[in-house]
Amino acid sequence: MLLLFSRMHYSRIFVLIFVITAISWSCKTDKKQEADISSMQLNIIAENLDQELFACKSVTEVQNFLNKHSYLSKVYFANAPVEPSQLAGHLFNILQNNVFQTFKNQLNTLIGDRQANIINPLTNAFKQIKHHYPAFNAPKVQFMITGFTGDDLYISDSLIIIGLDYFGGPEAQFRPNVFDYQLRRYQREYIVPSIVFFESNRFNRMGASDQTLLADMIGYGKGYEFVKTVMPSTPDSLIFGYSEDNLKRTNKSQQAIWSYFIAGKLLYEKSDLKKKKYIEERPFTTEIGEKVPGAIARWVGWRIVDRYMKENPDVSLPQLMEIDNAARILQESGYKGEPDEEE
Repeated sequence: MLLLFSRMHYSRIFVLIFVITAISWSCKTDKKQEADISSMQLNIIAENLDQELFACKSVTEVQNFLNKHSYLSKVYFANAPVEPSQLAGHLFNILQNNVFQTFKNQLNTLIGDRQANIINPLTNAFKQIKHHYPAFNAPKVQFMITGFTGDDLYISDSLIIIGLDYFGGPEAQFRPNVFDYQLRRYQREYIVPSIVFFESNRFNRMGASDQTLLADMIGYGKGYEFVKTVMPSTPDSLIFGYSEDNLKRTNKSQQAIWSYFIAGKLLYEKSDLKKKKYIEERPFTTEIGEKVPGAIARWVGWRIVDRYMKENPDVSLPQLMEIDNAARILQESGYKGEPDEEE
């Protein structure tokens, strides 16, 4: 499973996060100054485990593959639709399926050059992280294709497993079994921003005793700010997972959205049931209006953090991530729902 904030709720991800017209607000990027990483040495160890798996010619060879990479059963196949004792046979049947073979070949075309399209941008992002956090060590990256038997992404401090079958996009023969409003994010372009967002978890301090909606909002907001700082050229649509239209509309109506949060006294709400309505992914936030996208509290949390950083330009990314007082960030941001002038 994906690594998550301890009390935040995510669906399977996909990125998360993440085409893109340069002139639209939704695809605009902040004019953040990217750190000079030209002289930094950082290499990601990348392994195509799917090729090793597809080379197996029997159930026994698949089992040997699983024994060799024993951690896969514990982390990547933890939610597999079969019992562990049946996993090797299940995978071998998939490998031998002609339709799946066609799907795999199509995926290779849709994903394209893994080094150029995934590893290189991920390396640049990791270099930016290392600039801010010199002790950061890049995790190993492994690619898998298993017919959706494994997860979309597994992320830990030392290992990232990318289930490429999830990220073929709308042209793929098969799509992951998720809600329609989530499918848009299952495309290759979302992979790297999603990984970077989840990497932010290890640096994102949150007050353990603060169970308010505001704390969750600021937690997400800091994570999004982390991505925007580390990947400043990334379109907002890939970071927040909203469509371009939703981003434009939400930006224009954020004062009304903020007024709803204030009038309903939602910022300090502690009920998990009530918080889920505004934090979790949904087609839209019915409580506010059908044109307000789901997980709206995450986006508002970033607006607060973004305003805080603009009001406090001397605060570095590591300093921001260390602040575990959500109320302090809100107060010092001065945010009241107003868009930035340039928006």
